[in-house]
Amino acid sequence: MDTAGTALVVEGLWLMVIGMSIVFSFLVMLVGALTLMSKAVARWAPDEPLPAATAGGHALARPQDDKRLIAVIGAGIQAHRRRHRP
Repeated sequence: MDTAGTALVVEGLWLMVIGMSIVFSFLVMLVGALTLMSKAVARWAPDEPLPAATAGGHALARPQDDKRLIAVIGAGIQAHRRRHRP
């Protein structure tokens, strides 16, 4: 390899090290800032009560809706079986 090619490779490696150092420094500062903000919010934010969870995370269906839901699901299964016959 000639001297000019070697110099270009060395310069490219040097730029890569500088760029990766800048990105790493930025990420470290970002993690630090997020950690500080998290601690600040945990310390000074008012404690809000959590909403009461319903069974399964959804509102319970009324009995008349169950019949309609069963009919819709059955129709969907029949349509799927008609389209995808073996």
